[in-house]
This record gives sequence, C-alpha cells and structure tokens, in this order.
Amino acid sequence: MQQQHNAPSPESIFNLFSAYQQSAVLKAAIDLEVFTAIGEGNTTPKAIAQRCQASERGVRTLADFLTVLGLLSKNGGNYALTNDTAMFLDKRSQAYVGSVINFIMHPDLRKGFDDIAGAVRKGGTVIPNEGTIAAENPVWVEFARSMAPMMMPAAQAIPEVASLDGGQKQEILDVAAGHGVFGIMMARKNPNAEVVALDWPMVLQVAEENAQKFGVRNRWNKLPGDALSVDFGTGYDIVMLTNFLHHFDPSMCEKIMKKTRAALKPGGRALTLEFVPNDDRISPPVPAMFSMVMLATTPSGDAYTFAEFDRMFKTAGFSKSEIHDLGGRPERLIISHA
Repeated sequence: MQQQHNAPSPESIFNLFSAYQQSAVLKAAIDLEVFTAIGEGNTTPKAIAQRCQASERGVRTLADFLTVLGLLSKNGGNYALTNDTAMFLDKRSQAYVGSVINFIMHPDLRKGFDDIAGAVRKGGTVIPNEGTIAAENPVWVEFARSMAPMMMPAAQAIPEVASLDGGQKQEILDVAAGHGVFGIMMARKNPNAEVVALDWPMVLQVAEENAQKFGVRNRWNKLPGDALSVDFGTGYDIVMLTNFLHHFDPSMCEKIMKKTRAALKPGGRALTLEFVPNDDRISPPVPAMFSMVMLATTPSGDAYTFAEFDRMFKTAGFSKSEIHDLGGRPERLIISHA
C-alpha cells in the first residue's frame, strides 16, 4: 500500500500574513461589548446590534468571523459564548481581561512592529527616543489601566509562593509599580506590611486608585520618579521587581539589582517576576517569543534565562536565587536573597 504524504500547504503561512485582521476584529468585538451582549442573552444579529448600537449586517459579519476563530459558537441564527469568552471577555465576569487589548494594541506599542526588519538590523527598537522606555511615556498609564486584570492571578500567587509572613511588620518597595497590584496584594496578605510604590507620577495615580479600591491605601505610599535614578532608600524587607528588568541590557539590570541589594535589610529578598525562557530560548512559547517584543520596543531589552538572572543577581551581591512556577502562568517568580 502506497504511503500517503501530506502535500505542502500555504494555509498556515497565509494565516500568519493576515493575523493582524484577527486581533483587529477581536478588539472591535471588545470595544462594542459583543461578548457581554451575548452573555446577557442577546443571541441574534438583530438583538446584538440593538444592544451594541451597531448595524445588523456588521454584527453578523463580525460574529461569524469570531465563530470561525473559535471565540463564539453558532446554532442556526443564534450565537453563544464559549467557556473561555464567557470567563474572560464578558464584562460581567470577575475574570474579565478584555481591557488588556488596549495596551497590547496601543499605537505606541504597535509602532515597534512596523519595521521588524529594521529592528533586527539595528539590534533594538527603531522607535525614536528610546521606544517604550522613554521618560514618562504615556503608554505606561495605559498599561496601568489595562493590564491589572491579567496580572492579578500572579499578584495573588506571589505572597503564597514567597511564604509572606502575615503577622510580621514588613517594609516593601514595589519598583515600577504600574497598576500597583503586586504590592497591593502583598499588603492585603499581610496586614502589618507597609508598601512604597515607585513609578512615574501619572502612573502612580492609577496605582493609588487600586490601593484605595482594595482597602490598603493607609499602608500604601508613593515614591514618584524614574526607577533608574531615584533613591530607593534603605531598610526594606522585600523589593519587588515585577515585569521590569526585561526592558534593559544585562549591565543595566545589574545596576538595578545593586540598588535593590543596597535597599534591603540583611536577610531581605528581591522578588522578580519575569518571562523566563528555558536555556534553549525556544521554549516555553510565550517567554521565548517575548524576546521579540523587547527587540521591537526597547533599545536593548530581552527575555533572560534563569541562568542569566542568577549570574546577574550574584554579580549584584545576592547570595542565591531560586525560581518558582506560579500555577502554570507564563511568568515565573525569582526569589533572590540578600
């Protein structure tokens, strides 16, 4: 019997050619609140269109496209949410993450992907003025407002993985705090913890709103400024470096780590949350691909392996580091001991 061989097909390549259309359609559905409308019981194009203040033809076309993507199901003329979209894209769900697309598709972030060939030739972003790490870049205000829901599971897991002492008085510095939820969840876990959040003034306004929302504002303080130049102070039990070090080259990472080491009490710890690829740098997929995000949007950032982080922390004066999984999330927690 002759063995059958699959003929080469350009379909997967074509799908990549047109992938921008899929993210654009998804953003439109989120902006129009299509998933929320269907979750409320509006299942026909006419009913969805009325709820979303859109045309019936437009909604039908949009909903069919979403169905092809696997984000909706269709039975006759009625649409329904999948388990994933019901959980994560219906605004009534506590796990709603639709706001994340406002940062992922922010024009300033997408600009870095307009000329990847140029970034590859240069070895860093072609966006003028340092790309996304430019001083007081407003993209980080959007980050703070959009990304908190996506970061919440990791923020809730870190105090557990780090074995945070809920009865001991602790001073915590949250560097490049952004939305602030990492420090805020530490404060919620330990009612005796005091948190200092460091970031640009406009970004800290968002973090302050979250501190108020989660009831820790009386133990949460602002340190406005540039994390690369502002004085961290001293006497901290914990310094948090969450989704921050990947923006810089190893020499700058080591400078930040040395500042962190100097800010800690003897026996203190640095908690670093990062996308950490394996040594092969092609697995797991999300951390491995994150290097491209840094190439496109920063002058010299990267996704570092644990071996690279361990070496940098040792150079900065830390005695040891260990890496921990956070319940299957793509990011991992590195705990470094002063």
